[in-house]
Amino acid sequence: MTDARSAARGPFDIKRVMAALPHRYPMLLVDRVEELVPDERIAAIKAVTINEDFFNGHFPGRPIMPGVLIVEALAQAAGVLAVESLGLAGSGKLVYFMAIDGAKFRQPVEPGVLLRLEVEFVQKRTSVCKFAGRALVDGNLAAEANFTAMIADPPAA
Repeated sequence: MTDARSAARGPFDIKRVMAALPHRYPMLLVDRVEELVPDERIAAIKAVTINEDFFNGHFPGRPIMPGVLIVEALAQAAGVLAVESLGLAGSGKLVYFMAIDGAKFRQPVEPGVLLRLEVEFVQKRTSVCKFAGRALVDGNLAAEANFTAMIADPPAA
């Protein structure tokens, strides 16, 4: 039997994503959450459009999404998962990268695709979480990485 806390949630629109993450344009890289199972996993979407600023220089004539931004998108999806799972929405807590391991890029991500971000908890604690993430285009693996993040108070003003 599944309790209400671990039942799948979603979809979340951009307003709900923005309530969970402090990121804003041009660094907000999660457009929608398709499904979130608290304490387990998330599936989110980044709509990759030619209007992204980074395509101006990466690369003219052959635009591809930078790998570091794909990993950042995975980390942001993990941030939504952590905030929702740990009940941190509205708390002001931030999710900070601590480590990235085993990042691999399998195929270029080009404008005009929906990048599916699948992230699952590997380890979850109150202040440090480990994740495994995969980015897919049309069901094909584009990138993958394992990463660690810490939950922290925002910097003092």
